Order: sequence, then C-alpha cells, then structure tokens
Amino acid sequence: QVQVVESGGGSVQPGGSLRLSCTASGLAFDDYGMGWFRQAPEKEREWVSYISRSGDFTRYADSVKGRFTISRDNAKNTVYLQMNSLKPEDTGIYYCAAKWAVGGINWMTWMRVDEYNYWGQGTQVTVSS
Repeated sequence: QVQVVESGGGSVQPGGSLRLSCTASGLAFDDYGMGWFRQAPEKEREWVSYISRSGDFTRYADSVKGRFTISRDNAKNTVYLQMNSLKPEDTGIYYCAAKWAVGGINWMTWMRVDEYNYWGQGTQVTVSS
C-alpha cells in the first residue's frame, strides 16, 4: 500500500522560513517525479514545484521562484520544500504528490493535478503576523 506523508508545516511570521518534508512508502520512489501543491481556503489547488526522478530537473511556479527550493533524497524516499521569505499569500495546505515518470513525462504536465498518481493528506502552513 502506497503512503505519502507530509510534515513540517506550522505558523510563521512574514519573512520567516519553513522546511516541508514528504516521505513516500510502498512504491519505487525513484520511478516517480515529485510535486508540491498548495490550496488556500476557498481556492483551487495550485501547483508549486516539481522535481524529476533524479533531482536534476526542477520547476517552480512564478509566485515562489527565488524563494522556495525543492530537493529530494532517494535513499530516504523523501522530498523537501525549503520555503524562505514567506508571505501571507503562501498560507494554505501543502500537498506532496507522486507522478509516474519512467520514460519521461510530457512538457508541463507536472503542473496538472490529474497527472499525479498518489497524494499525501497535506500539512498546514500559516504565514501571519
């Protein structure tokens, strides 16, 4: 049974930092690209970042570029999201998701919610003074 579990959320003041972690089990972790999404209250889930199977390819939403960094440790079946210079508009539930990526993926499909095979339950991030 596949499990995807996020951790590291919390409350922080504007300008602060958080590091999210996501550990997956029950799957061949390095067969999957990994994405982070977030959902604010009464808004649709939006893509935040993506990292390829080996970690050599990363992409970011314009709203987080230069502030967030995605990375992965395949030996630990874990992907991370380092979030710096946090803003109130970064508030939301952050979800980690796994996307089958053996043989490559179509361009920009990493942004699509329906392209991911497994999802975590999410971790809350609140940025407020």
